Amino acid sequence: MSPAPGTTPPTPPPTTRPISDPSGLDPQSPLAPLPGLGVDWPDLNAAPPEPADPAAPTEMTGEARYSYRIDGIDDVSSALLHQRFQDLSTLKAHDGDPANAAQLDRRAREDADLLTTLLRAEGYYDARVSTRIEPNGGRPVVVLEAEPGVIYKFGNVALNGVTAAGDKATTLRDAFGVKPEDPVNADKIAAGEAQLRTAIGEKGFPFAEVGEPEIVVDHATHTATLAMTVVPGGEKRFGVITTPADNKVFGAKHIQEIARFNPGDPFDAASLTDLRRALIQTSLVSSVDIKPVQGADPDVVNIDVGLEPAPQHTIAGELGYGTGEGARAEVSWTDRNMFPPEGALTLRGVLGTKEQLASVIYRRNNFHARDRVLTGQIVASNLTRDAYQAKTFSISGSLEKQTNIFFQKKWTWSFGGELAASDERDVIVSTGAPRRRTFFIGALPTTLTYDGSDDLLDPTKGFRLGARFSPEVSLQGQVFGYARVQIDASAYQSVTPKVVLAGRIRLGTIAGAPRDEIAPSRRFYAGGGASVRGYGYQDIGPRDPNNAPIGGRSLTEFSIEARVKAFGNFGVVPFLDGGNIYTSPLPKFTQFRFGTGIGLRYYSSFGPIRIDVGTPLNRQPGDARVAVYVSLGQAF
Repeated sequence: MSPAPGTTPPTPPPTTRPISDPSGLDPQSPLAPLPGLGVDWPDLNAAPPEPADPAAPTEMTGEARYSYRIDGIDDVSSALLHQRFQDLSTLKAHDGDPANAAQLDRRAREDADLLTTLLRAEGYYDARVSTRIEPNGGRPVVVLEAEPGVIYKFGNVALNGVTAAGDKATTLRDAFGVKPEDPVNADKIAAGEAQLRTAIGEKGFPFAEVGEPEIVVDHATHTATLAMTVVPGGEKRFGVITTPADNKVFGAKHIQEIARFNPGDPFDAASLTDLRRALIQTSLVSSVDIKPVQGADPDVVNIDVGLEPAPQHTIAGELGYGTGEGARAEVSWTDRNMFPPEGALTLRGVLGTKEQLASVIYRRNNFHARDRVLTGQIVASNLTRDAYQAKTFSISGSLEKQTNIFFQKKWTWSFGGELAASDERDVIVSTGAPRRRTFFIGALPTTLTYDGSDDLLDPTKGFRLGARFSPEVSLQGQVFGYARVQIDASAYQSVTPKVVLAGRIRLGTIAGAPRDEIAPSRRFYAGGGASVRGYGYQDIGPRDPNNAPIGGRSLTEFSIEARVKAFGNFGVVPFLDGGNIYTSPLPKFTQFRFGTGIGLRYYSSFGPIRIDVGTPLNRQPGDARVAVYVSLGQAF
């Protein structure tokens, strides 16, 4: 019976069961057995199961180390594609690490997408890549199966607007390099765009605009069209160089002296790149901002150069030891722009067991021309050698055209003058008795060098030829004159990519005065790391009754060596040197002292570091059996 509207139905009484009912909730009743939880005890006497066939395809369980391979691209891909895949591949990044089936599947799909993208970048726009896992015992193989399809080629290539470059339009098209029937290769397009941007600046268009390449692909015909917009903007000529008013390094006039272009020359963007490198190479600027700006004449472009100064003070120190030269410590302080522009002042001191020196040096780089250097110095020194001891005060100056690792030059030269007063001690050759004399010397040293090698510090081919001529006047009791002449030649030839044969010869003569009248410090000597290796510094040649070298009037030296790059950045250099000093004015080719040995080279980013160990083959009394030399750069 239903309750009346608006009333609450009565709550039914709770249902109860007798405690004795087995289906009830009697806590004293036992639990019913649970199905499926029993485990049979293993039979230890049973035979082991038969092993599975390793060649049979089984589903991968757990984790395993894997390998991978790519099928289907050997005939279509480039070495660059393989390298890019290796650099970006997820499978390659985790090669050798354990992985489960899910991880392998994800990595395989990522690499399939990567390979598809790389193939399309080379022109295979229909490329498809599938994946599978092949069992290989306990080391599964992930296979990327590629179907490159047909390579797409350009049906049309258009540089819209390039005709405004006039007779240089053809040159710009050739610089771009992409033509109809070429594969639709992303690398070639990017390279062509870069070459076009460079060429259009080099051909005199400073304000040219080059648009982005637009490519339309036609899958039906397996072709594509490429269009780029080129706005040359008109040819220009160089105007003047300008600098901001707050420039603190050096002004427009000096920058013009460094530049390889003059007002009125056709504009060339490569000349601005060269100027930027040269300004940085001065070490006085930390950054350079070069901008072409429109001049008053529509055909002229001025060059605005902004310079950020670099620290201009340098403190340097050096510790060293050399056989025959002793231990030495050197310190210097330099203000590289004390006398703008580029006028440097250096204070230098040397304290050693066989050398003491103090000097003041003025050096003006880029003196009215690129790489022309004006130098003046005042030096006071006390030098002790086995052959002599000299206390010297000198004033000298020179003007030179120099070479460097940034701008290696074929021809270099120098000329200068020197005035020196030198108090020197040597011995009377006939008796060995010591004597001391004071020489007043004037000299006009001049050098001329041709460098036809391919590298300043580590040449592999070509040759070098240099000559030094120094007419000198000496006052020691009486005035007399003589001339020092020295010729150096070296040649280099690559035998294999890792082996270079190198040889050099040096000839010297002093004409016009007997040896004993010439100051001992101005004579020729031989022996040492830059001479005949295996012998001590200046140890080769005639000797006095005390077995000390006395120098001579002529010199002959030669060296041959094989520069072998053994492994990585290391190399070995077996060498044979020879030479001697003579009392005659003309050099001879007899009575050579020979030295041989082997060197170790470490080829650093700034040049080879040299360690040579040599031994004399025909020693004189007093010669050491082994000599070691360490320096930067090859021996010659």
